[in-house]
Amino acid sequence: MGDLEAAARLLTEKGYTGTRMKEVAAPAGVGERTLYDAFPTKAALFGHTLGVTLAGDEEPVAVPERPETLAIREEPDPERAIGRTVDQMTDLLERAGDLIMMTVEAAGADPDMRASADAGTEATYGVHLALATALQERGTLRPGLDARTAADTLYALASPHMHQLLRRHRSWTPDHYRAWLRRVLVAELLGSH
Repeated sequence: MGDLEAAARLLTEKGYTGTRMKEVAAPAGVGERTLYDAFPTKAALFGHTLGVTLAGDEEPVAVPERPETLAIREEPDPERAIGRTVDQMTDLLERAGDLIMMTVEAAGADPDMRASADAGTEATYGVHLALATALQERGTLRPGLDARTAADTLYALASPHMHQLLRRHRSWTPDHYRAWLRRVLVAELLGSH
């Protein structure tokens, strides 16, 4: 994964439009042509880099379908389910938050980045809605809160935007961010639990 980490670092430092394929090929120890054989476009390279960085490995299983994500929905203790979600999201955003924000920032100028941002948004919201629905079905959401509003709350508070603001702009530590997010989500979603 070292080559992909180098590509992710370069993309984060120089930006999507500022990074050239030959700059990615050099630290990977391959020629530019070899890189183009594997990834015909910069968008393909970015998409692969983002996917691996999101998951944390090169297994061909998307985050929403991974056993750890599915297990969170089955967690009977609602506070523990939220805590596990926060841990998973924090770890994911620590690895890939800067790349995710790059898709958001470049989405207006590049249709491939727009597609990537839209797909990421849809997948993330789906994970949050599945958890919120499971909590609603167990009767553990705070009174008056429906699954869709709970998912919207998760989506907003655990977003890469919020992570970027608090971790990068306000210099919160990962532990501070994680504890805050857990506390706020438990209060918002579960109320008196």
